[in-house]
Amino acid sequence: MITYGELDRGSLRLARLLHERGLRDGDAMALCLENHPRYFEVCWAAQRSGLYYTPISSRLTAPEVAYIVGDCGARAFVTSRALADVASELAEQMPAVETRLALSGGIPGYESYEEVVDGLPPELPRPEMEGQDMLYSSGTTGRPKGVRVPLSGQPAGTPPALFAMMGALYGMDEETVYLSPAPLYHAAPLRFCMSVLRLGGTCVVMEKFDARLALELIERHRVTHSQWVPTMFIRMLKLPEEERARFDLSSLRVAIHAAAPCPIPVKEQMIAWWGPILHEYYAGTEGNGFTAITSEEWLAHKGSVGRPLRGAVHIVDDDGRELPPGREGTVYFSGGARFEYHNDPEKTRSAYDERGWSTLGDVGYVDEEGYLYLTDRKAHMIISGGVNIYPQETENVLVLHPKVADVAVIGVPNEEFGEEVKAVVQLLDPAGAGPELEEELIAWCRERLSPLKCPRSVDFVDELPRHPTGKLYKRLLKDRYWGDRDTRIV
Repeated sequence: MITYGELDRGSLRLARLLHERGLRDGDAMALCLENHPRYFEVCWAAQRSGLYYTPISSRLTAPEVAYIVGDCGARAFVTSRALADVASELAEQMPAVETRLALSGGIPGYESYEEVVDGLPPELPRPEMEGQDMLYSSGTTGRPKGVRVPLSGQPAGTPPALFAMMGALYGMDEETVYLSPAPLYHAAPLRFCMSVLRLGGTCVVMEKFDARLALELIERHRVTHSQWVPTMFIRMLKLPEEERARFDLSSLRVAIHAAAPCPIPVKEQMIAWWGPILHEYYAGTEGNGFTAITSEEWLAHKGSVGRPLRGAVHIVDDDGRELPPGREGTVYFSGGARFEYHNDPEKTRSAYDERGWSTLGDVGYVDEEGYLYLTDRKAHMIISGGVNIYPQETENVLVLHPKVADVAVIGVPNEEFGEEVKAVVQLLDPAGAGPELEEELIAWCRERLSPLKCPRSVDFVDELPRHPTGKLYKRLLKDRYWGDRDTRIV
């Protein structure tokens, strides 16, 4: 357990070290850590020092980490003994990083964090200024890109926009006990936890998600607020009924979910189990827009991700024309925060149209009441015989099969039609894989969807390449089937 006093003193000591090493407002640092007890200490040191700080996935290889460290311009880097294998290889790949620190020490090429930080005075010899996270996309369709927004220039302690929104939308305050079951290097877990800490609440952070343990923690710590992704809902729902029923979840007032589409039957089951406490939102690391929806609204608009609270939503066709309600197109926001992809002006330009509206690359439509529905990501679209197929709908059907733990639907080469639909499935019991189950899953789809949307074949894998935040690395799956052929996405 880390107290507020320990967090304050620890972050001040690291902030002092960074100052002594020459880092000033607008400079950058990076961290690559597991969900470590001192994770927030590192982030708050940068946040109160006017720095950009980039949390990096602890699951990446050394070259992948080195690319992000170099791209963000980090002058300091923090890792831990738990990542010693990657960190050791990485040490020589970061020539511009002047300060390399390792929690728990013992990594060649790194100073011991405890030895150089813990003995410093807990004070910063300069006015404290607000810093800013600079997060990188998860790289699900290509190399990750950093999302950079301007520093506010405000004194430390000046809350960001998300802070006020969390209080208004979710009723968070100093009494909040917030469960974060996801990795802290991702935008939502990091930003929500940092905001809860600003409020004076309590953060309960899981080292990694486990369905049964998550329920146990809600009961043990009397958790009031939590945040999830749909794959976590699915894993909890597939626990035995007697296992789910044994935990007291009555303290839970708000369960937030986002990051990936939630199949309608899954959300219906969660509301039936937990009550109408589910809150969904749609937003991106870019911060260009934000929609939200309560359980009561969702039950009247099933499948929606809500109406905009930040920015206005526009649905646009391939020729740039805004479409009326009910028509599907690319989702754009206007009136939200501006952003840029660091060191990638072309990608930044492609995210905006001539009106200054910006998009995250998702496809969807709005209804007559202004509620937004997401269809899929444009980059995931399958074109088979000239027909556009969005795989999300097929995935939502297959994941409800009682034998399926996870699924991805992709387009694979077909000489006649260009692409055909394939399902790649992770089973609850891998021993069940085989031709009979393949036929059963295809039939399951055909009973519920148009044949055009159904897989023509099913492959079984031990585990899908899914980011811990719920996003699927479809690029990696497609590479297995396309090889050197052009898959039409980058």
